[in-house]
Amino acid sequence: MHTSPDALASRLRRLPPSCGPVRLIGVDGHAGSGKTTFAGRLAEALGGALVLHLDDIATHEELFAWTERLLRDVVEPLTRGERARYRAYDWQARRFGPVRALPPAPVVLVEGVGAGRRALRPFLACLLWMESGPEEAWARGRQRDGAEQSDFWEGWVVAERRHFAEDPSRPFADLLVRGFSEGFEVLKGPAGTAGPDQIVTHGDGSSPVC
Repeated sequence: MHTSPDALASRLRRLPPSCGPVRLIGVDGHAGSGKTTFAGRLAEALGGALVLHLDDIATHEELFAWTERLLRDVVEPLTRGERARYRAYDWQARRFGPVRALPPAPVVLVEGVGAGRRALRPFLACLLWMESGPEEAWARGRQRDGAEQSDFWEGWVVAERRHFAEDPSRPFADLLVRGFSEGFEVLKGPAGTAGPDQIVTHGDGSSPVC
């Protein structure tokens, strides 16, 4: 049974704030698993919620070593109810661009590989994991990015394997999200009481959250 974005959004709105006045929602998963697409649909269902893409935080030199910068520039201001400011990384120019502002909105989505990392989890109201195997996700990512990015992907796969071996996210996910061509399905995650493989839905297709 598929879950409507509106049903999921409704439940996320009712969660208590987790980062100052903000309900910070993490969307994690392997590269190529559909995080950006899903986060975009969820943000729309949330009435235009803000999305922080971790691709804007990471760099060629710091594929995963961006925790301190994220906490300093984004998380800490939000915990104080202040507007966060950060520079988005330009992957073509290989440098940071102009400052972007991120206000302390009621719901902010953090999307990207590592969104559920250990240092960020205390500030998350809910962690969602895109339920796709790494090889399948990476194949989609390679196809998406084309042959010109093949060298980057070779290094990325090694770095991602190392990251999740040292700091896994899935065991701490409140919800698992399985994407389909016509929608998505939400399951209770390993951090919930129903277990990672049990589909938990209501008759209207909605799913309990966190």
